[in-house]
Amino acid sequence: MSDWIYQLEGTEAGHQAALLLALSAALLHAIFGSLQKGKVDPWLSRGAIDTALAVMSAPMALFLVPWPEGSQWLLMVGAMVIHFAYKLGMALAYSKGAYTVVYPVVRGMGPFFTVIGAYFIFGEVFTLGQWLGVLVLMGGILGLALYNLRHIDVDRETLVPALWLAVMTGGLVALYTTYDAYAIRAMEPFTFLAWFFFLTALDFPLLMVWRWRRMSGTRPAIGQMVRIGIPGALVAYGSFGTVMLATRLDKVGEAAVLRETSTVFAAVIGWVILKETVGPRRIALMSMIAIGAVIVEMAGK
Repeated sequence: MSDWIYQLEGTEAGHQAALLLALSAALLHAIFGSLQKGKVDPWLSRGAIDTALAVMSAPMALFLVPWPEGSQWLLMVGAMVIHFAYKLGMALAYSKGAYTVVYPVVRGMGPFFTVIGAYFIFGEVFTLGQWLGVLVLMGGILGLALYNLRHIDVDRETLVPALWLAVMTGGLVALYTTYDAYAIRAMEPFTFLAWFFFLTALDFPLLMVWRWRRMSGTRPAIGQMVRIGIPGALVAYGSFGTVMLATRLDKVGEAAVLRETSTVFAAVIGWVILKETVGPRRIALMSMIAIGAVIVEMAGK
């Protein structure tokens, strides 16, 4: 399958495939975020997801693909450190803030810094029209976060620290997006993905056990954790895997921007599943996000 990736790189077909992969990642990432926030403590839910990821990924990494060699191990260690910091930031932010406030801020910070990082590392250049699209998309995302901040009544007393955590975690999103794009280009794509999902999933299960033992009161049932972990792991494969393949096939910056349409999907999830009200202002802001993504795509042609 890696030969298919090599053949598509730098072609129009590769560009179209990257577009579809990035949009798929957007939908799946919104679902992933709602699973982690959910009704269970976000530390435990992320630990359950990572436990399932580690168990499911171990056979692929250990037996189906080559083991990393030489400096490739350093790339994997770097990914482990960066993604641990990102997961830590998300768990802290979700512990203090509502999903529909925290998630848009995290995703809104990423595109701008990722585009800058892609310029310095990969030599990618955005046109003025694409920069306009980035600003429109970020305006819609951050506007949605501010709207939610004013109108959502839950977690009001901890929203300020939650927002600061979300901003810092958004910076980590840009860092891991750029870093993963570099690493997947430096290694055979599916070798990197197999080892990435295995190694980066080894940390939070330990934190989950530690937190589980320290919890007072009623703890979530094991069956409930399994029902979160297995679907969450499958969604994680699609969410993180597809965007990394998109950055391998085409421009890192464009894939990062298109993925942040996940905020639109997150708002729909909040409306349909969490039963939040969606008025004309939120619809307008969600439309800005979609329009910004369209501008980035069309202005790059």
